[in-house]
Amino acid sequence: MVFRSLVLFALLAAVAAAPAQRQKAVHERKILPSSFSRVGAANSTQALTMRLGLKNKDTAGLIDALMRVSDPASEFFGQHLSQAEVNAFLGPTPETKSAVNAWLAENGIKTKTVSPAGDWIEFTLPVKQANELFDADFTVFKHNADGSEAVRTLQYSLPVDLQDKIAVLSPGVSFGAMSKGPKVKRQLGKVSLAKRQSVPAGCDTTITPACLQALYGIPTTRATQATNVLGVAGFINQWASHSDLSQFLNSLRPDAANGTFTVQTLDGGVNVDLPGGILAGIEADLDIQYTVGVATAVKNVFISAGTFNNDDLSGFLDMINFLLGQSAPPQVLTTSYGANEADVSPAMAQYVALSKQLCTAYTALGARGTSILFASGDGGVSGSQSQTCTTFQPTFPAGCPFITMVGATTGVPETSATFSSGGFSNIFSRASFQDAAVSAYLASINDTNAGLFNPNGRAFPDVAAMGDNVEVVNSALAELVAGTSCSSPIFASIISLINDRRIAAGKSSLGFLNPFLYANPQAFNDITTGSNPGCGTNGFPAKAGWDPVTGLGTPKFSALLSAAMALP
Repeated sequence: MVFRSLVLFALLAAVAAAPAQRQKAVHERKILPSSFSRVGAANSTQALTMRLGLKNKDTAGLIDALMRVSDPASEFFGQHLSQAEVNAFLGPTPETKSAVNAWLAENGIKTKTVSPAGDWIEFTLPVKQANELFDADFTVFKHNADGSEAVRTLQYSLPVDLQDKIAVLSPGVSFGAMSKGPKVKRQLGKVSLAKRQSVPAGCDTTITPACLQALYGIPTTRATQATNVLGVAGFINQWASHSDLSQFLNSLRPDAANGTFTVQTLDGGVNVDLPGGILAGIEADLDIQYTVGVATAVKNVFISAGTFNNDDLSGFLDMINFLLGQSAPPQVLTTSYGANEADVSPAMAQYVALSKQLCTAYTALGARGTSILFASGDGGVSGSQSQTCTTFQPTFPAGCPFITMVGATTGVPETSATFSSGGFSNIFSRASFQDAAVSAYLASINDTNAGLFNPNGRAFPDVAAMGDNVEVVNSALAELVAGTSCSSPIFASIISLINDRRIAAGKSSLGFLNPFLYANPQAFNDITTGSNPGCGTNGFPAKAGWDPVTGLGTPKFSALLSAAMALP
């Protein structure tokens, strides 16, 4: 009798100690992208560092606040939010945080907060437990192009009572593969500091800072405001070289030869900066040379994200949270990397149905007063890089309405570059500030490409700049490169120079740009020739007004400055 009682007691104790089984439902499901292939089941003992994005308290309120301070017609234009005000929108409710942490504690999981607003929590557990906890099948997948491997699942589940409290799991179903650097077109050889000074007469074959100054009316006047900072995003071990920058400036901007940059790091990032530009990344060199070399005397910071990231997006989200944690983030941030929208989890990208995540983080940084610019991609209508496709492939994060996408032009006079990615998001709807311009374009092309794109999606790019035959110095060699990764730092530099004038006049930085840009189409050189072919088609034709190849066009510095200085 005593023996039976002890056995019963032991069984009851074991049941009491086991975590309660909650009813679950699938939260995200994805078909494996064609650019990846399955390698095999992940090792059951492999440790996964995971994150949960918690539902934000008031995403709609944050978007309203962003538009209020970004609309040039608003009396609140330029009155950017403080860090505390942004966090009040982003942070989860106490009920959300408590409920999610209680579920994880039931399963013996300890968490830590990894975002300034507390909307991301992180924990580590073995693959076997992750599979059980999320009813998932974590598997090793390989990217077919570069051979890199990642552990992901094609679906996962969450407790039914937490579905409206958790936005996304990472790593989960996102397969975003970041595009690499610009295409090298031609090596020009060792840089001669005395003999390779390009002049505008040669701009039809080689683009230099002097060409951009002539084309867009960019002044050589030095910036004066110490608080004005231009941030350059660096990823995938692309490092910027001071020696390459020095050679570039001495050759092509001798009047700004003392230009330099500082470095910030996250996720274990570094900036390996060896003599002679050894190990320098051509993307990082390009970005730094055309921010320092065009935005004369503006403070430049190279922000290097390392490989120790757990945001499912190669550090994209980590970088924005890193900047949101700063009391004074850069007034401009340019990024020349991206992915295909189809490879990224809708929950990670979406800001309406599942709230926040990356796009909402961009919203928050824009509300703080940062202009966020991205290269639109180099695959025409086929995506971030040229690929086989049956329907047009929008790039990511191009669909997020709260960043400014920059396409590319080529030649003098300018025409649209064939590689300039542009089109319409399949996730995000068209923003109100671009509705009139985009509607007019769609009406002008009638049924061209019907059924190959989402005509109601957020349209991109927003603007354009030179992206072909751009001269850079990499590892002490002069080279010509091409890609929208040239265009974004060029346009970002123009905005930084305008910010310098506004700050000197006692005004704020421009912050989120798009409402201002679409309200001032006269401030752009309208590009009306060329197209962006792909997917077996001619792509979209460039036309008068906005188009999904070059956006509103390329900048007229004086007109943009005049419009910006007229704002409060």
